[in-house]
Amino acid sequence: MLPPLAPFATARLLLRPLQPADAPGMYALDSDSAVHRYLGGVGGRMVTTLAESEATIRYIEAQYAAVGIGRWAVVLAATGEFVGWAGLKLVAGPVNGQRDFYDLGYRLLPRHWGQGYGYEAARAWLAAGFGPLGLPRICAYADVRNAASCCILAKIGLHSGNEFAEGGTRCRWYEATAPAAPPT
Repeated sequence: MLPPLAPFATARLLLRPLQPADAPGMYALDSDSAVHRYLGGVGGRMVTTLAESEATIRYIEAQYAAVGIGRWAVVLAATGEFVGWAGLKLVAGPVNGQRDFYDLGYRLLPRHWGQGYGYEAARAWLAAGFGPLGLPRICAYADVRNAASCCILAKIGLHSGNEFAEGGTRCRWYEATAPAAPPT
């Protein structure tokens, strides 16, 4: 179980655990074909009802209780508007031959693409993972055709690895290890 993590903010975003009131935003996100363009076999299927989004939030809340982490809501700090989700989750695997790894992911509503929010949230989660959560390694993977996501993962400091197939989708693996502590 990871240590508890309080909600935190970046320059423009508030990152907090998902809650039942986020279901309409989750439904808008997970029922959007543009969002699912590069998810293929790696991001779950598109939802068709609000009840499915409510069930997804309950599933994520169970992850919080079981391992202390899961995807969190991303909201605009200035307005409280739901932008999407981002965060870390423990993946049992196997994915790319890896088991029991912490996966960094994010998913934003299309109207918020191209504004740096994905980068801002991903960078904040990498810092939280290596900082307060004390993780030794953080991984991620993305559809090789999703240039924007691959760029974000590289830009925040994850190292590009091999290509592999997951759920019929060609993916690229990314990972980073915790920075060494400065000498005392």
